Amino acid sequence: MSTPVHVASHGSTDPDAPLVVLLHGRGSHEHEIIELAKHLPEGPAYVAVRAPIAEGGGYAWFANRGIGRPVAASLAETMGWFREWLDDIAPPGRPVVLVGFSGGAAFAGGLALQEPGRFAGVAVLYGTLPFDAGVPVEAERLAGLPVMVAHGEADQVIPRELLERTWGYLLEESGAPTVAHRDPGGHGITPAALRELASWVAARVPHN
Repeated sequence: MSTPVHVASHGSTDPDAPLVVLLHGRGSHEHEIIELAKHLPEGPAYVAVRAPIAEGGGYAWFANRGIGRPVAASLAETMGWFREWLDDIAPPGRPVVLVGFSGGAAFAGGLALQEPGRFAGVAVLYGTLPFDAGVPVEAERLAGLPVMVAHGEADQVIPRELLERTWGYLLEESGAPTVAHRDPGGHGITPAALRELASWVAARVPHN
């Protein structure tokens, strides 16, 4: 995949600072999700990446075979594209935290499931893990990897079965130390979830 990488940045410009990568939802773009960084702890470098597939006036991380159900070959290709970019800016030793919303949550989850030792944490916000899409989801796959999951009880976008499967896997099967937040909202990050995310990010990145 030869698509150029477009990013929006916020926070530290130190190339050794912990890196928090923000991954937007389907049909959105990097300039929307970078706004989250204004509500997150100071210290890390925040980078929002534009997904490589143009869709609906915005961008997507993978081709779908249904909402929340990535096409395996497409997901594998875009994850390879992303990892090539990440390895250039975050060599071994630089902590990397992934924060994904909706389609970006599935993408973040896929990256973590494929290479759990690569990341200092992953937040799966208002989305599903990419089940049945070529990434391993066996028991204890994420053992030791800090995870945050947030869902809205009234979410009408992600199929309920996928939300429940994600919740159950992360809390009961994955082995990950998981912070779980469920609220009565719909398919969007609520103020309460954002406060929980800020606290979780603060615990993932080294303090000066």
